[in-house]
Amino acid sequence: GLGFVVVSDKSAYTTGRFTRDNTGRIASILAEKIALLHGPDNQPLPKYRKDTEGLALLPNGQAYISFERDARVAHYATLNGPGIIIAGPPAFDTMRRNSSLEALAVDADGTLYTLPERSGDLLRPFPVYRFRGGVWDHPFSIPRIGTFLAVAADIGPDGRFYLLERQFRGLSGFASRVRRFEMGSNQLFNQETLFQSIPGQHDNLEGLSVWRDASGTLRLTMISDNNLLFLQRTEIV
Repeated sequence: GLGFVVVSDKSAYTTGRFTRDNTGRIASILAEKIALLHGPDNQPLPKYRKDTEGLALLPNGQAYISFERDARVAHYATLNGPGIIIAGPPAFDTMRRNSSLEALAVDADGTLYTLPERSGDLLRPFPVYRFRGGVWDHPFSIPRIGTFLAVAADIGPDGRFYLLERQFRGLSGFASRVRRFEMGSNQLFNQETLFQSIPGQHDNLEGLSVWRDASGTLRLTMISDNNLLFLQRTEIV
């Protein structure tokens, strides 16, 4: 709960530290200079290959990042090095360019899970794709409830799957929801809603990290995407 890594829609990233008061609330933030992510050629990504969305970190500092415009996942041995594209399943090629791989998570064994922002229909569940042992499969889907869209995921230290969803309510702003699931080998079950904000309570929350504090309490930290608009803000809650 003290260090953080964040990425932007424009394929930039930064790292930093939180200072917390004696109740655990964030008192201040110190961030390093923003740097650009690189592609396989170790050069900054061209404009048409940007649109970074999901970030999954391994304990050894390696990272996986998902992209939305051209649906794909890249592996970074270090964030300041080249991003090596992982060949994806055919389904990635059929996803809508501005509604694809928003969410990305990794479990304790290094297995990746990703899903698109939209499923294509309100009655169609979100398909979850899994990458393990060098192979992609589609082990399960997540039912849609209302008009919320999938924007981030994480596997908590409790081994459960957490999904952050976002709903745009026009002039009322954004509403956010977090659902949690038990994980089986090929299914999610015991769904529960942990959090749902009222429209306008927070900005456009699109990033999620689940962690355990020194007392053993599970905490969910979320960050908003300001869409590069002066009317919005980057907010950590």
